[in-house]
Amino acid sequence: MTALKQKAAKGVLWSAIERFSAQGVQFVLGIIVARLLLPSDYGLIGMLAIFMAISQTFIDSGFGTALIQKKDRDELDFSTTFYFNIIVALFFYGVLFVSAPLIADFYKQPILISLTRVVGLSIIINSFAVVQRTKYTINLDFKTQTKASLSSILISGVIGIYLAYTGYGVWALVWQALVRRLTNTIVLWLYSRWLPREGFSYTRFKKLFSFGSRLLASGLIDTLYGNIYLIIIGKFFSASQLGFYTRAKQFNDFPSSNITGILSRVTFPMLSTLQDDDTKLLLTYRKLIKLSALVIFPLMMGLAALADPLIRLILTDKWVDSIWMLQLLTFAGMWYPVQALNLSILNVKGRSDLFLRLEIIKKVIITIILVISIPFGLKWMIIGQIIIAYLVLTINTYYTKRIIGYGFFQQMEDLLKVLLLSFSMGTLIYFTIPLIQGNMLKLIVGILEGVVFYTPIAWFFNIGEIKYLPTLLKFK
Repeated sequence: MTALKQKAAKGVLWSAIERFSAQGVQFVLGIIVARLLLPSDYGLIGMLAIFMAISQTFIDSGFGTALIQKKDRDELDFSTTFYFNIIVALFFYGVLFVSAPLIADFYKQPILISLTRVVGLSIIINSFAVVQRTKYTINLDFKTQTKASLSSILISGVIGIYLAYTGYGVWALVWQALVRRLTNTIVLWLYSRWLPREGFSYTRFKKLFSFGSRLLASGLIDTLYGNIYLIIIGKFFSASQLGFYTRAKQFNDFPSSNITGILSRVTFPMLSTLQDDDTKLLLTYRKLIKLSALVIFPLMMGLAALADPLIRLILTDKWVDSIWMLQLLTFAGMWYPVQALNLSILNVKGRSDLFLRLEIIKKVIITIILVISIPFGLKWMIIGQIIIAYLVLTINTYYTKRIIGYGFFQQMEDLLKVLLLSFSMGTLIYFTIPLIQGNMLKLIVGILEGVVFYTPIAWFFNIGEIKYLPTLLKFK
């Protein structure tokens, strides 16, 4: 195995460990908190998500990606990025602080004034760790990031549970988030021991911004539309309904977003080393597409089939309205990793201009479908997300075909067997678990049924190149 494959395999492994161990612990701790709090508490936090996300997008400004993509990066580039992040963080916190009454008035929730001003502190805290994370990602060092994530999640989770148990309500979520950001930043600094050794260079800033500005613009658009449902639901529906939606989305995002994150963090620096060799780039990319589908498709179909006993058992019946939302969202979430891989090709090739153009086209489609679906209620708004996911994938693959000759029909041909097998597995689980009594037993039987059905068939027919997995993970 080449040195690149060994490093990539270690990166995949540790990135997966970080994502699923850290997120798994956070998920479990979050369940405990959710059992103590009300859906409306989560709805209030959901109302602030868009403002926090936009601020964070400005802090990074695409500079992290620009540093990874830049071959001749040096200490001056890192220092320039560091100082820029802090300045922007302070500016946007000031904007949030002043705008807090307007946000509260928009949602007609007076408590959002104080919530906004306290939650906003996480923007400043996080700005101090952007360069550290970027340096670790460049080196495919996810082991250190795993330590930082786990320690911060454990400490903040315990605090969140205590505050929720003692009656702090929505403030338990606020302080949990702040403690997590602060602890994570401190641990990253302790391990990296990196300090900015140069000043701020306007010349380097312009070079980084020439690449990162397009990513910033596309990131802002993507962030706005990624949270637009929270805005609409929070504005036109109740805080409780927004709470149900955010909880369903969290269950949906746990497998899809984590796998997307693993692939994005590892594949981008890895594929960037192959950017000048289109033949190797295409071969490697096809393997990644197949392997991502091999994992994510059955997970999402299984999640849809087991949503009812899962929600009832873990969160209790007070969250039952999240079930149908989760079942629908999984059909959109299963395509996120594939979309992310297609977008990675644009960044690998340095085509941030196409990246921005693609984001604008996609958002026009999202706007049209959202406007059409709003009058029909929340259910049709979520169905609209499924339609959007398929349309967006079609557009993403158009540019992939232009760059490396791997378009929609070629990708669907590679993914069809995995898709059919996963859908068959989900259907089998969905129609057999109602015959079983007890939510715990339904989950156990459903999971075992899915594994026994899916794995032997995938292995026998080598669907999704499953037999390549042992080779990929054998490294010294």
